[in-house]
Amino acid sequence: MLAIGSIAPEFNLKDQDGNVIQLSKLRGKKVLLSFHPLAWTSVCADQMKSLELAYEEFQSLNVLPVGISVDPVPSKKAWAESLGLKNLRILSDFWPHGEVAKAFDIFREKDGFSERANILIDEEGKIVWFKVYPIRQLPDLGEILSFLKSK
Repeated sequence: MLAIGSIAPEFNLKDQDGNVIQLSKLRGKKVLLSFHPLAWTSVCADQMKSLELAYEEFQSLNVLPVGISVDPVPSKKAWAESLGLKNLRILSDFWPHGEVAKAFDIFREKDGFSERANILIDEEGKIVWFKVYPIRQLPDLGEILSFLKSK
C-alpha cells in the first residue's frame, strides 16, 4: 500500500465512453479512486451506484469520484448503462491488465483483479486517504465525506 502523503502514480485510463482520463490533468481537483474487483457483481454495483448518488456532494467538495476495475471498456459501457450511471466515470484498467491497481499495490495477483479500495488524492496529486475494504464489504462513503468536510 502506498503511504499517505506520497505522490499518486500517474495513469491514463479510458472511461466507459472511451474517453481518456489522465490523473495529472486533474490537478486542482481532488480525485477519489474507487477500486472495485469486477463489474456485474452485486457489491461492485452497489459501490458504483452509491458514488453516483453522492456525485453532486463530491463535486461540491471539489472531488471527482471515479470507479476503476480490470473490466474492458465495452463491458464498462454496458454495465454503466445497466446501472443508470449519468455522471460517474468508470475506468478500465484492462490492459496492461491491472497496471494501475499494481501501481497502487492493490492488485490481487492470484485473483486477477484489484482489492476493493478507496484512495483520495488531493489537488496536488498526493494521497491523503487510502483504505482497503474486505472484498465483500460495501465501502462507507460517509467516512470519506466526513474526512473531506473536516479539512
